[in-house]
Amino acid sequence: MSQKVCIAGIGVISAIGNNAAECLASLENSAAGMGTMQYLQSVHRDKLPVAEVKYSNEQLAAITGMPAHTTRTALLSMMAAKEALNDAHIPDLSTLRTGFISANTVGGMDKSEDFYPAFLANAQKGRLRNVINHECGTATELVADKLGIRNFITTISTACSSSANAIFLGARLIRQNKLDVVIAGGTDSLAKFTVNGFNSLMILDQEFCKPFDENRKGLNLGEGAGYVVLVSEKVAARLPRLYCSLSGYCNANDAYHQTASSPEGTGSFLAMKGALEKSGLHPADIGYINLHGTGTQNNDIAEGTAIKLLFAPHFPPMSSTKSFTGHTLGASGGIEAVFSSLSVQQGLIYPNLRLQTPMKDLPFVPAAAFSKGQPVNHVVSNSFGFGGNCSSLVFSKL
Repeated sequence: MSQKVCIAGIGVISAIGNNAAECLASLENSAAGMGTMQYLQSVHRDKLPVAEVKYSNEQLAAITGMPAHTTRTALLSMMAAKEALNDAHIPDLSTLRTGFISANTVGGMDKSEDFYPAFLANAQKGRLRNVINHECGTATELVADKLGIRNFITTISTACSSSANAIFLGARLIRQNKLDVVIAGGTDSLAKFTVNGFNSLMILDQEFCKPFDENRKGLNLGEGAGYVVLVSEKVAARLPRLYCSLSGYCNANDAYHQTASSPEGTGSFLAMKGALEKSGLHPADIGYINLHGTGTQNNDIAEGTAIKLLFAPHFPPMSSTKSFTGHTLGASGGIEAVFSSLSVQQGLIYPNLRLQTPMKDLPFVPAAAFSKGQPVNHVVSNSFGFGGNCSSLVFSKL
């Protein structure tokens, strides 16, 4: 039987903070996380800014209690997932049907990159422990094991919509009475392969990105993890504090191109429209849109065109928080789900940093300043990925 799905806990780590409170403070103070690479060793170090988490692997391992050779993807996941679970304060969790649905695109690629230089020089060299956790699902399993979750564990990897789809799946499992609690979201760490791949597409900005600016030049890659704890109505009734509900969600695919969005914003439009229909809401009900907003020429005009089609003539406040965190790929939907939950709970509008010249083809301008106590009853959060895989989530006040 279908039932309401509530968000009981949040956890996040990104370039702007090591937990939800720190990230919120950075959002309020317009403190972006981009800078010169400190931990990733790349030939692009002095050319391409990135948004790195400010902990080394050794520091992350010490905090999480995981081995220092664990993939950075799993270490970031553990930081945020544990915070979210602790934040939910769910009594007797062991008696509930609990799932862990985590997304990523990088897997253990960072450690594989450590393995190959020695191995290629001498086939008898290289540490095998650096490659055995290469695939995406291993990071999920390592964290689920550490958290003691056994009932349902799976990994989603659908490019930049990955963790939005993880949250989507978690909500469906609760609505269908398959699970009582789901920790859902995603994680991704920076890797040389990722930087080189995006650089080959010529969509990386050599300066700090400026989403939805007429003169935008591309995105900045970032890393991090973000999770929400989804609970059934039955579990929610036992908890002293909830953030909001997940009232709507939709995934659509315009099948336009491997790495580009439809210029008409077809997939973006269908995802937002479907999520609103699922929630029973109208465009006028939305108080804030957390834009996918990568800062690339193609993405921003496609998303903006879809918003123009769906919301005109009245546009809610909107912004891209990737102007703070960079584009965290498979983690972005989870991180932005945390920000969206806080937006609904506290009536927050986040600024779109570095926007100087609004896009001439769009009839709206993203928010320029942080504000609180706003009438935000419903938030749309967009996550649009390569291959046309577009997802939108709707978060609503309880």
